[in-house]
Amino acid sequence: MAKAAAPDDDIRRHLVHLQVERRLAPRSLALYAQAFARLQAFAGATDMPLRAAQIHHVRRWAAQLHSQGLGPRSIALELSAWRGLYRWLVNEASVAHNPVEGVRAPKAAKPLPKALSVDHAMALADGPSKAGADADAGPDGPGIPVLAARDQCIVELLYGCGLRVGELVALDAHPGAAAAGWIDAADASAHVLGKGSKRRSVPVGAAALKALREWFEWRPQLARADEPALFVSNRGTRITAGQVRSRLKLRALRVGLPTHVHPHMLRHSFATHLLQSSGDLRAVQELLGHANITTTQVYTQLDFGHLSKVYDAAHPRARRKV
Repeated sequence: MAKAAAPDDDIRRHLVHLQVERRLAPRSLALYAQAFARLQAFAGATDMPLRAAQIHHVRRWAAQLHSQGLGPRSIALELSAWRGLYRWLVNEASVAHNPVEGVRAPKAAKPLPKALSVDHAMALADGPSKAGADADAGPDGPGIPVLAARDQCIVELLYGCGLRVGELVALDAHPGAAAAGWIDAADASAHVLGKGSKRRSVPVGAAALKALREWFEWRPQLARADEPALFVSNRGTRITAGQVRSRLKLRALRVGLPTHVHPHMLRHSFATHLLQSSGDLRAVQELLGHANITTTQVYTQLDFGHLSKVYDAAHPRARRKV
């Protein structure tokens, strides 16, 4: 096996800069050194000084990384390290321009959002048995009924309305000029402030309205007198997104779900189940508050198992005898 070449002087000095001035961790330094070693190998294959590299060279080298089996994220990290090296050389006036600027890694495929099955979503919404909840006070102390009512309402709104966790925790108990969002029980609608400070209204189902009424009965026992938030922690102040995640994780464990559940999974479940039942992509887009329908189209990539069941149940040739 050929021995690796000694680091180029510019690379060696830049690594010292990263260690001493940027104070990078040893693991990070090792990753940078690997990226620079590959850069030096590419340049050395054509006897090109690193300072002479041009954008078309970098593009070819990035393509070679891809052909060697590196994924888009790994190539992006590699290019980031190279870009930082040349930016440092530009600042030192050692090179006139950065040949890595404008070079981008291939786009990484976005993973499909994970959604609960309908059965698992219903089990989570139904929650643990009252006996089980009463028996397991956990770290929250003795006020289980009030916490159970709050958590029930939280789950119903996340799954029943497709709210983001940030939209949920921003809800106030009552509408007002300063309220970011609220629930209009009379109109059966949730008014929320979404991404980009865009407001939208979402229908609230009967189960969520029932849970809301029960939570309002218990809320005075937990909330401070001057607290406007709809959902509060056991300290009486507005609940945080992290606290919602923790409570949801605990609830999933109590009902025996075999997967980690987080608030955005309930939003994904809301969208997936609604689209499977209605097929109305535009309606789902409006309910989710997506500015662009391409964001919503990810939910059209239903798993093959669901498509097979639809085919078997609906197509006249699916059950033909052979």
